[in-house]
Amino acid sequence: MKGMTIIVKKTTQLIVGMVFMYGIYVIVHGHLTPGGGFAGGVVIAGSLILVTLANGGDFLKLVKEEMGTTIVENLATILVIMIAASGFLFGTKAFFNNYLPKGIVGHLVSAGVLPLYNIFVGAEVAASIFIIFLSLMIFKEESPK
Repeated sequence: MKGMTIIVKKTTQLIVGMVFMYGIYVIVHGHLTPGGGFAGGVVIAGSLILVTLANGGDFLKLVKEEMGTTIVENLATILVIMIAASGFLFGTKAFFNNYLPKGIVGHLVSAGVLPLYNIFVGAEVAASIFIIFLSLMIFKEESPK
C-alpha cells in the first residue's frame, strides 16, 4: 500500500498537527469542559490514523510484532493504577483519593489528581485505538488475495 495522492499527503501534513494538538487540549482541559482522557485519546488516535492512511502502510514499515504503542499503552495503564493506589499513602487511606491541592475553581490546575488521570487515560486510549487500527491494517495487507 503506497498511500494516497500528493494532494492528500500535503493536506494531511497541514492538518494533522492541529488535530493532534486539539486532542491534547481536550485531555488537559477535561476536568473543566466536556471531554477528558477518553475523548482526547480518540482524537489523538484519529490524527495518527490519518497520517498512516495518507502515507500508506509502507510509511511505518508495518510487520506482525510488538510496536512502541503497546509499550505506551501498558505504561499509561500502570501509571493510572499507581496514582490511584498512591491515595493510600498520601490521603485518607482510600483508592483514587484526591490528595493533591485542589486549587482555584475554573483554573487549569484546579482538580488535584484528575488532570493526571486524564493525561494517562488519554495516552492509553490513543495507543489502544491505534494498535487496533494497525492490527487490522497489518492483517489486511498480509492476507492471501
